[in-house]
Amino acid sequence: MISNDIKFMQIALAEAEKAYRKDEVPVGCIIVSDGRIVSKAHNTKEKTKSALMHAEISAIEKASRKLKRWRLSDCDIYVTLEPCAMCMGAIISARFDRLVFGAFDPKAGACGSVYNLNEGKLNHIVKVVPKVLEKECSGILKDYFKEKRNS
Repeated sequence: MISNDIKFMQIALAEAEKAYRKDEVPVGCIIVSDGRIVSKAHNTKEKTKSALMHAEISAIEKASRKLKRWRLSDCDIYVTLEPCAMCMGAIISARFDRLVFGAFDPKAGACGSVYNLNEGKLNHIVKVVPKVLEKECSGILKDYFKEKRNS
């Protein structure tokens, strides 16, 4: 499973790179079912002028439309940054089997950094695999914000 996690996180990272090129916070996400990618997305908050358009929310919406269901319990979600409370709530609500993420988010993470919405008090618990390609996932964010500060 580890090699698949790395392969899929590299694809999520490519989505983050698309966001970077569009001057969006570089977070990418993919959803996988039975070893196949169901959806891909990246942050589009600036483009859409919507606080809801995080990579995870967009990917979940696309996957639900494609699979014609809201329950994604046979799917894994890969995201380059630890989900925020909104996204973690959506991940739990959609009943994902696994969440694989790259970098922890010490300012808004809801999977252990600031909050832990997955601690067993809600109706579903997602298996969490953190720190997959952590260096690369945190690196793109650091580069983006460094560039922002210098401009």
